Amino acid sequence: MSWSLSVLGAEGPAELEPVSGDASARRYFRLRLDGGSFMVVDAPPDSQKNAEFLAVRELLCAAGITVPDLHGADLSRGCLLLGDLGDRLLLQELDPAADGAPYQRALAVLLAMASIDPADPHWPRYDDALFSEELGRFPQWFVEQLLELPAPDDSIWQAFTEVLKASALEQPTVLVHRDFHSRNLMPQPDGALAVIDFQDAVIGPVTYDLVSLLRDCYIRWQPQQVEAWALSYLGMLRQRGQLMSIDDARFLAWFDLMGLQRHIKVLGTFARLFIRDGKPAYLHDLPLVIRYVREMLHKYRGEVAAIAAFDHWFETELMPVIRQQSWSAGQ
Repeated sequence: MSWSLSVLGAEGPAELEPVSGDASARRYFRLRLDGGSFMVVDAPPDSQKNAEFLAVRELLCAAGITVPDLHGADLSRGCLLLGDLGDRLLLQELDPAADGAPYQRALAVLLAMASIDPADPHWPRYDDALFSEELGRFPQWFVEQLLELPAPDDSIWQAFTEVLKASALEQPTVLVHRDFHSRNLMPQPDGALAVIDFQDAVIGPVTYDLVSLLRDCYIRWQPQQVEAWALSYLGMLRQRGQLMSIDDARFLAWFDLMGLQRHIKVLGTFARLFIRDGKPAYLHDLPLVIRYVREMLHKYRGEVAAIAAFDHWFETELMPVIRQQSWSAGQ
């Protein structure tokens, strides 16, 4: 607390209270002073991307996107002093039975992010190596560690992941948040939608954040609504002269396969959060993610042989065991 008070030049009574965090090792505290409240972030420098957080924050801020105010940073200690955006998440404003109007604000934020062009040519990219690392979490953590089953045969796995990577890597690229969903978007009193947890941003496929938002791991929308939103966003890009040569069908195929890649990765990530990091709450989110995966496998298995082979393995080898799990919720 003393560092935060010195940064603010504040004295007198102060209150520091813990705030529930996210899936990372960061810890958050709300600092209350007579002059307002602030967020103190304890982000160990050996494991957290604090310099990247500051760099991405600057890019987003320059694009007019609402992000936490920065009051101070000590990178050597892993301390950040940020503005307090409150506690309300976009997820709390969403109702699948309603029209999802708040998503228009989220799509506007995505559009602003798509206009950002990092000047640094060395900015990290969603390349083959990163896709392979993310996808590799699935056999290691979800299949072998959580379900205690053998990983898929190399031939099935390699053919399947090559389809996903090829679809992703042929897409036009934009700045990608990598976790753009309803728990990382915070409605503000002025009507803005603030973005948080953006330190992992890279240059990557144009549909990545879109499918992360519309096929959110924490809330499900009807498929026709999701498709309408996706095409609405494509229309926004076209109005700005982007993706003019990409037809609706191709964009939706990119969107679907990008979502399949992301949700396969998320199964591994959520399993890892439970097993390695002791966060069992993420098990309750697995059924929706599994549903997304199965829907896309079933949709494309008649078109792509590699997807058909993976789908057969998933249904015959994994699903009988998944249905026995306490978290399976009637899969």
